[in-house]
Amino acid sequence: MKNNSKIRSLVLLALVILLSLVYLSFKVADTPNNMENAEAEVTVLYKTKNIEGVDIFYRESGNPKNPALILFHGFPSSSYQYRKVLAALGDDYYLIAPDYPAFGQSQFPSPKEFDYTFDNMAHIMNEFVASFELESYTLMMHDYGGPVGFRIALKNPEKVNGLIIKNANIYEEGLGAAWMDVRKLWKANTTENREPLKKVFHIESLKWQYTHGVKKPEMVSPDNWVLDAHNMSSPEMREVQLDLFYDYRKNLEEYPKWQKYLRRNQPPMLIVWGKNDAFFPESGAEAYKKDVQKIDYNIYDTGHFALEEHAHDIIPEIRSFLNQLSQKN
Repeated sequence: MKNNSKIRSLVLLALVILLSLVYLSFKVADTPNNMENAEAEVTVLYKTKNIEGVDIFYRESGNPKNPALILFHGFPSSSYQYRKVLAALGDDYYLIAPDYPAFGQSQFPSPKEFDYTFDNMAHIMNEFVASFELESYTLMMHDYGGPVGFRIALKNPEKVNGLIIKNANIYEEGLGAAWMDVRKLWKANTTENREPLKKVFHIESLKWQYTHGVKKPEMVSPDNWVLDAHNMSSPEMREVQLDLFYDYRKNLEEYPKWQKYLRRNQPPMLIVWGKNDAFFPESGAEAYKKDVQKIDYNIYDTGHFALEEHAHDIIPEIRSFLNQLSQKN
């Protein structure tokens, strides 16, 4: 009888331990350390700041006391392209993603009142970043974000902890075949050369920019090109965008300065690049190796907007990179 009683006690103890382990496994799966639940719990805020008379819209997530990441978008998009990053990394980092003037939700000043050049857009963005009074930050740049972000880095090298490069080119060998018609505009800013470029603003062309080179188009949200098409629907807006196409030629003149900045400062760099980009092929990513000695180099079999298809790969890379920077600082 005593043996039977002892066996029953041991069985009951084993059941209690088993049930406790099952309970704990559910609790662990439900904690913020679980990536999916952590992403769901991060709150993204939508704000506006007036910078030199221009209302700049921005998305923000995370605690301002945490290390900062500033995210600069490309053409034809807005801060919307960083929605997954903002939701995923706001648990440990402070993220700010602005829209440039005339992009996304930011104000569209009349070209009679605002100079639509990359120099001026970078100036406004520099003042925008300065308004947060951050001691330091990491810059993430895509497409147009390169010319904007590198101008800011040159002005504030002591504040830049690191650079995250996502199809943001600063080398002539990184300009792909899709620039052919724009190069004609660079040679002569005429109606004849501007008119063919207006097809870029049609919704099918905008869609192509997001889906070209992508392996799984069903992973790309159609909200991207619908929002862009709405934003670029007016004739005045299209003329402003063509002015920026024309002004882009001046970025090439700045390339040597930005390359010198890299050689001199050797900022920690993470590259996450879609190799099938018709505008900025992988040769643009490779070129950074000429000037930066150590690069966390990641190439994906996708197009211009690599985050759309590979956020599940890229976001962990960003988190790892930011964690390493935090440990150094």
